[in-house]
Amino acid sequence: MQSRWAHFATVMTVLTISGYLGCAEKDVERTVAVPPVTDGFIATADGTRLYYRRVGDGPQSVILPADLFLHPAFDRLATGRTLIYYDMRNRGQSDSVGTDRELTIQQDVLDLEAVRAHFQLGSVDLVGFSYLGLMVAMYAKDHPQYVRRIVQLGPVPLQFDKEYPEGLRAGDYYAAIDSTALADLQRLQKENYPTTHPREYCLREDAVTRVALVGDPANVVRLNQGLCDKPNEWPIHLAGHFARHFTSVQKLALDPADFARLDQPVLTIHGTLDRNAAYGGGRDWAMTFPNARLLTVKGGAHCAWADDPELVFDAIDTFLRGSWPNAAEQVTQLEPPATAQ
Repeated sequence: MQSRWAHFATVMTVLTISGYLGCAEKDVERTVAVPPVTDGFIATADGTRLYYRRVGDGPQSVILPADLFLHPAFDRLATGRTLIYYDMRNRGQSDSVGTDRELTIQQDVLDLEAVRAHFQLGSVDLVGFSYLGLMVAMYAKDHPQYVRRIVQLGPVPLQFDKEYPEGLRAGDYYAAIDSTALADLQRLQKENYPTTHPREYCLREDAVTRVALVGDPANVVRLNQGLCDKPNEWPIHLAGHFARHFTSVQKLALDPADFARLDQPVLTIHGTLDRNAAYGGGRDWAMTFPNARLLTVKGGAHCAWADDPELVFDAIDTFLRGSWPNAAEQVTQLEPPATAQ
């Protein structure tokens, strides 16, 4: 049987667009005032340019790594705040990088600090989705003086290869995808179509695999189709990215005690049907931080905000205003209470 990491790596290289970090919600359910927007690039110490988008002009600053996944869905949080989205190096609209430059989660931590310093922010709130839920926690460990509050969305577990019991993990990723369409993608790969027609293949793969990112297939309409407009997100490029970058995640040897010393409030949000990062990992995180709570999205998958946008965004807004959401649980045991299942 494959290890959890081996299965994860297979998903990353075969289903590269939607398999791990590939979702952003269309703002189809709520009409909001359009906040002021500026964008541009930030130069890091090694010359890599990071694309950023600044939304709103409120006094509370929130940094959201992964503009390509979280914008524009999270713009509804801009009232009274300044949201600073950015794309990680080699992703989205940021610079692609060669083998002469770092491409690790540790470098992501350094790049987050470069973004904070660029805008001369004294302290910020952080929102980290998927592996970035781990990354923002690592940043807080290294730079606690700059962090007010942390939101983790479907974070990968602290112990990456940890096995969780059936009730704390979702079913097989591939089982959620139409088998005939998946076989067609595999045929195209054998024919080298991703190389000869990179954008066209990207669009076809995204259309097939995105269903695994939501708990209810009907919610797939809330996921946008803009990723394939960005060459960094073409599978032909992402395969190499994942091979380099996620090796650094696999090799992490983090001490939970380092995170247990942090006193910042942390809201972890996790769907019970997350096929990409086990729900048990979210419960683990909520027990690791001393001042944390867990918002469980029942039936939600990796893009939990697409499955229940009102629950998720209202909870984040409440949390960023300084209060715990009513539905947030103070986790004291890995297994959820019977009444919550």
